[in-house]
Amino acid sequence: MLKTQTKIALLALSCFTVSVNAQDKKGDTKAPAAATPAPAPKPAEAPKSGPRPYKEVITDKAKTSKGLFTVHKIDEKFFFEIPDSIMGKEIMSITRFAKVATIPGTYGGEMLNRQVIRFEKAPENKVFLRAVQYINVSPDSAAPIYKAVKNSNVEPIAQAFDLKAIKKDSISKTSSSVIEVTEFFKGDNQIFSLPPYTKTTYKLTAIAPDRSYIQSIKSYPINTEIRTVKTFNAIPPMPSFGAPTMPSVNIPGAAAAGAVTIELNTSMILLPSTPMKKRYFDNRVGYFASGYTVFEEGGQRTEDQTFAVRWRLEPKNAEDAAKQKRGELIEPKKPIVYYIDPATPEKWRKYLKLGVDDWQKAFEAAGWKNAIRGEILTEKDTTISLEDARYSAIRYFASDIENAYGPNVNDPRSGEILESHIGWYHNVMKLLKKWYMTQGAAVDPRARKNKFDDELMGDLIRFVSSHEVGHTIGLRHNYGSSSTVPVEKLRDPKWIAEHGHTPSIMDYARFNYVAQPEDGVKDLYPRIGEYDIWAIKWAYQTLDGATPEDDQKTLSKQYIQEFAKNPRIWFGTETNPYDPRTQSECLGDDNMLASDYGIKNLKRIVPNLTEWTKEEAQDFDMLTESYNEIVTQYRRYIGHVSKNIGGVYETPKTADQQGAVYEPTPKSVQKSAVLWLNRQVFDTPSWLLDEKIITKIRPDYGVDAISRIQEATLNNLFTSDRLQRLVEMNAKNPASYSLDELFTDVRSSIWSEARTRKVTDATRRNLQKVYVERMLTILNGTAVGGQGGFSFRGTVVPAPVDPRKTDITSVTRGHLLALKSELKAALPLTTDKMTKYHFEDVLFRIEKGLDPK
Repeated sequence: MLKTQTKIALLALSCFTVSVNAQDKKGDTKAPAAATPAPAPKPAEAPKSGPRPYKEVITDKAKTSKGLFTVHKIDEKFFFEIPDSIMGKEIMSITRFAKVATIPGTYGGEMLNRQVIRFEKAPENKVFLRAVQYINVSPDSAAPIYKAVKNSNVEPIAQAFDLKAIKKDSISKTSSSVIEVTEFFKGDNQIFSLPPYTKTTYKLTAIAPDRSYIQSIKSYPINTEIRTVKTFNAIPPMPSFGAPTMPSVNIPGAAAAGAVTIELNTSMILLPSTPMKKRYFDNRVGYFASGYTVFEEGGQRTEDQTFAVRWRLEPKNAEDAAKQKRGELIEPKKPIVYYIDPATPEKWRKYLKLGVDDWQKAFEAAGWKNAIRGEILTEKDTTISLEDARYSAIRYFASDIENAYGPNVNDPRSGEILESHIGWYHNVMKLLKKWYMTQGAAVDPRARKNKFDDELMGDLIRFVSSHEVGHTIGLRHNYGSSSTVPVEKLRDPKWIAEHGHTPSIMDYARFNYVAQPEDGVKDLYPRIGEYDIWAIKWAYQTLDGATPEDDQKTLSKQYIQEFAKNPRIWFGTETNPYDPRTQSECLGDDNMLASDYGIKNLKRIVPNLTEWTKEEAQDFDMLTESYNEIVTQYRRYIGHVSKNIGGVYETPKTADQQGAVYEPTPKSVQKSAVLWLNRQVFDTPSWLLDEKIITKIRPDYGVDAISRIQEATLNNLFTSDRLQRLVEMNAKNPASYSLDELFTDVRSSIWSEARTRKVTDATRRNLQKVYVERMLTILNGTAVGGQGGFSFRGTVVPAPVDPRKTDITSVTRGHLLALKSELKAALPLTTDKMTKYHFEDVLFRIEKGLDPK
C-alpha cells in the first residue's frame, strides 16, 4: 500500500511540473536568455571531532548535582563531569532492585550485581570504563614483575565514552572530563543492569528503549546514585507438555504484556584512597574472606593472600587512641549503623533493632563503645535513602520465603566492609514458629499454639536479627560451637543462665531441644556468646603491628592463650563433611545422648499436636505442617548421629601448636552411634504413627513412610566413602572401629529375627530387603559416596572410591555369606507364613547376587 501511494505522489508532482513549463513557453515568444550559472554550493563542513568548549556542552539550562561526580541534567540528557582526581581511582558499583515486577523469589532492595570499575582517559578523545578484577596482583609498581602481572591480566574495557568537553580550573590547575551517560544508563549493559544469567532465568530478551529511562542521578560526597527504569521484552511462559526445560522463572507481566518493567538503583561509591590494613585469615576463627594471588619481586613462589572481611573502626583522634591503649572504651570515628526499613511492620521494628544493638557488648570487648547500633527509619525521614550506598539497612520483603540473609559489600583490596543490606523475608516468622514449636513446645507452653504471642515472636525475631547482623560484620556460621557444651549442662538452669546453650549465635543451634520439662530451663533460644565476643575482639581490636604479618603473629598467640583458658571459643567450619562435631541444628558434645533427649520431647509433643493445632472451621493444614516438622526434626537427629560413623575430627592448628589436625572419631563414639541407629531407627519408631494424626492428614502414611526413613539412613550409612574411611583408619590403627564391626553391628540388629525366631512385621521385612539390596549393590561395585572430590583451603578430599578395588567388596561378600547361612538355619524353624516367604525371597536374592550365573 505504501509503495502505491508513493508512485501516485510522484506522478502528480511530474504533471504539475509539465504544466508550469507549458505556460511559460506560451507567454514568452523570445528565446530565453542564457542562464547565469549559480555558484557552486560550499561543501558542508565536517563536524568537529573531539571536545567542544565547556559552555557549549554544559549550558545555563543545566541542573547540577555535585559530589563524587558532578552530574548535569540538560533537558533529558545526563552528563558526568569526572575530575582528574577521580580518573584512575577505583569505584565500587552496586546495583540493586529498587522495585520489581511480580517475580517469584525477587524483591525490591535485593542486590543484583557488584563490580569494581575505573574511569580512565583514552586515545582519540575517549574516556574508558574498565571492569577491575582482583585475581593476580603485584604490590610494587616499580618492580619488573609488576609488568609481567599486568601483561597477563588486562582489565576489560566495558564502555568507551566520547569526550564532550574539558573543564579547566585556573585556580586549582586541575581539569575535569565531561562525558554523556544518557544512553549508557538507559540501555542494557552488564555492569549496571541485569546479568546475562538473570535475563536467561527470567526469559527476558532485548531492552525496550521507548519504555526505559533514567529516573534520577544524584551525587553525594563519596558516591553517585543512579535510578533507572528498564523495560525488557519477555517470552511469555509456554506449556512444557512434560518435556525438560531450562531453569527459568515465569513472570505474570510477561504473560500479560510480553514485557517486564523493573526499577534499578546503582550506587557508585569511591573506594578509600588508602586501603584498610588487612587482617590475614585464620581458619581457627570463622570470618568470611577475600583474597588474591600475589607475585612478589623477591619471592620464590606465588602467595595466595587471604584476609578477613570486616568494617573499618578507627579512633577519632590521637587522644582517643591513647585512651584505648590504656584499656578505656572509646567511640569509633564512624560507627556501624543499620537502618530498619520503614516497610517493616511497626510491632517488629524494635526487635530488629535490638538484634543489632545486642552486638555492642562484643565490640566493647574489642575496645569500642557505641560501635554498632540499629536506627528505626520512619517514612517521614526523606534525608536517607535505603538505596544510597552510604547506608546499611535491614530491608523487609513481602515474601513467602521462609528465610533471612545477611550479605555485605567489601573492598576487594583489603576486605573492608563498605555497606550491607540484610534481607528479611516476611515468612521467616512461619519458619520460627515451626522450629520453636517442634524444639520447644515440650518445655515452653507458649509454643503450643498456631499463632505465637507478639512477645515470644519478637524474641525469636531478635535472635534471627542478631544472627544475620553477625554475618554482615564478617562472621561465618560456627557449626562446631555447640559441640563444646556437655549435654547434661543443657539441662542445668544455672549453666544456661550464665552461658546459654551454645557459645555462638552464629551456630545453627536453634533452640534447646535437650532440656526436659522437669529441668526448669526457661531460656531456650540462642544469644551472643563467648565465641562471638572472642571473634569480634580478634577482628576489631586495634593492633600496632607495622604490617599485617606482625598482627597475624600477635593474634595467633592470643588465640592459643585464650583457647587454653576457654575451649568454648573453638570454631568448627560449616564446610566439613566428615567432622561430627560441626553439624547444623545440633546440640551438645554427645550426639547420641542429645538426640535421645530430643526424641523424648518429640514423643511428648506428638500426642498433643491435634489439640494444639486445631482451629474452629479450619481443616488440618496446621496439623500437617506441624507433624511434618516433627518428622524433619527426627531425621535431623538421625543425621547428627550418622555423621559420627567413619567420622574424622578436624582441629585447625598452626605450626606452634601441639597435636594432630586430623583424628578419627573414637571407636567408642562410633559404636555408640551404630547402636543408637539400631535402637531409634532400625527398631520400628512406631511412636511416629499416631493414629489421631495419621487418620486426619494422610490416607497412605504408615509402613512405607517408616521404610523410606530407614532406607535413607541405611543408604547413607553404607556409602562408599564412609566405608573406605573405616578401612583406611583401621589400616593405620587396628584398634579403631572397623568396617567388619560396622557390618556386624548393623546386621545383628536388622536381622535379629533370624536368631530369635520372632515374627517379622511389614516394616522389618522392608528394612531387611533394603539391607540385602544395598549390600548387593556394594558387592557389584556400584555404590558411591557423595562427599568426595573437592578441595577447601588446600585440603583435598579424596574422590569416591570403587569398592571392587578395596577391602569393601571382600568384607561385604563375607557378611552376605554369613547372612545366607543364618537364613538357611532359620528357615526350617520359621512357622509364620509371611516371615517364611520373606526369608525364602531374600535367600534367593543373596544366592543370585553371589553367583549371577
